[in-house]
Amino acid sequence: MNTSDPCSLFGDKLRALRNKKNLSQEELAHLADLDRTYISSIERGKRNISLRNIFKIARALNVAPKQLIDFGGGV
Repeated sequence: MNTSDPCSLFGDKLRALRNKKNLSQEELAHLADLDRTYISSIERGKRNISLRNIFKIARALNVAPKQLIDFGGGV
Protein backbone atom coordinates (compact mmCIF):
# COMPACT_ATOMS: atom_id res chain seq x y z
CA MET A 1 0.00 0.00 0.00
CA ASN A 2 1.26 3.46 -0.94
CA THR A 3 0.31 5.56 2.09
CA SER A 4 1.01 8.87 0.34
CA ASP A 5 -1.15 8.35 -2.76
CA PRO A 6 -4.87 9.07 -2.27
CA CYS A 7 -5.80 6.88 -5.26
CA SER A 8 -3.99 3.90 -3.74
CA LEU A 9 -5.52 4.55 -0.33
CA PHE A 10 -8.98 4.74 -1.87
CA GLY A 11 -8.41 1.55 -3.82
CA ASP A 12 -7.25 -0.32 -0.73
CA LYS A 13 -10.28 0.91 1.20
CA LEU A 14 -12.64 -0.06 -1.61
CA ARG A 15 -11.15 -3.55 -1.84
CA ALA A 16 -11.46 -4.04 1.93
CA LEU A 17 -15.11 -2.93 1.99
CA ARG A 18 -15.95 -5.02 -1.07
CA ASN A 19 -14.35 -8.10 0.47
CA LYS A 20 -16.14 -7.45 3.77
CA LYS A 21 -19.43 -7.52 1.85
CA ASN A 22 -18.34 -10.75 0.08
CA LEU A 23 -18.76 -9.20 -3.35
CA SER A 24 -16.68 -9.88 -6.42
CA GLN A 25 -15.49 -6.97 -8.53
CA GLU A 26 -18.02 -8.03 -11.15
CA GLU A 27 -20.90 -8.05 -8.64
CA LEU A 28 -19.94 -4.64 -7.29
CA ALA A 29 -19.62 -3.24 -10.81
CA HIS A 30 -23.10 -4.51 -11.66
CA LEU A 31 -24.62 -3.02 -8.49
CA ALA A 32 -22.89 0.32 -9.10
CA ASP A 33 -23.63 0.36 -12.84
CA LEU A 34 -19.91 0.54 -13.64
CA ASP A 35 -17.54 -1.69 -15.60
CA ARG A 36 -15.62 -4.43 -13.80
CA THR A 37 -12.34 -3.25 -15.30
CA TYR A 38 -13.04 0.21 -13.90
CA ILE A 39 -13.51 -1.26 -10.39
CA SER A 40 -10.28 -3.21 -10.84
CA SER A 41 -8.32 -0.13 -11.87
CA ILE A 42 -9.72 1.82 -8.90
CA GLU A 43 -8.64 -0.92 -6.50
CA ARG A 44 -5.14 -0.89 -8.02
CA GLY A 45 -4.90 2.87 -7.45
CA LYS A 46 -4.81 3.59 -11.19
CA ARG A 47 -7.91 5.81 -11.29
CA ASN A 48 -8.65 9.23 -9.86
CA ILE A 49 -12.31 8.47 -9.24
CA SER A 50 -15.06 11.07 -9.64
CA LEU A 51 -17.39 12.14 -6.87
CA ARG A 52 -20.36 10.71 -8.80
CA ASN A 53 -18.74 7.30 -8.93
CA ILE A 54 -17.82 7.45 -5.23
CA PHE A 55 -21.53 7.88 -4.52
CA LYS A 56 -22.49 5.06 -6.92
CA ILE A 57 -20.05 2.69 -5.27
CA ALA A 58 -21.08 3.72 -1.76
CA ARG A 59 -24.72 3.09 -2.64
CA ALA A 60 -23.84 -0.32 -4.09
CA LEU A 61 -21.91 -1.23 -0.93
CA ASN A 62 -24.66 0.19 1.30
CA VAL A 63 -22.21 2.48 3.11
CA ALA A 64 -21.93 6.24 3.53
CA PRO A 65 -19.64 7.84 0.93
CA LYS A 66 -17.42 9.15 3.73
CA GLN A 67 -16.56 5.55 4.65
CA LEU A 68 -14.80 5.20 1.31
CA ILE A 69 -12.53 8.16 1.99
CA ASP A 70 -11.87 7.61 5.69
CA PHE A 71 -8.27 6.46 5.60
CA GLY A 72 -7.67 6.61 9.34
CA GLY A 73 -5.40 9.65 9.15
CA GLY A 74 -3.56 8.44 6.04
CA VAL A 75 -4.02 11.63 4.00
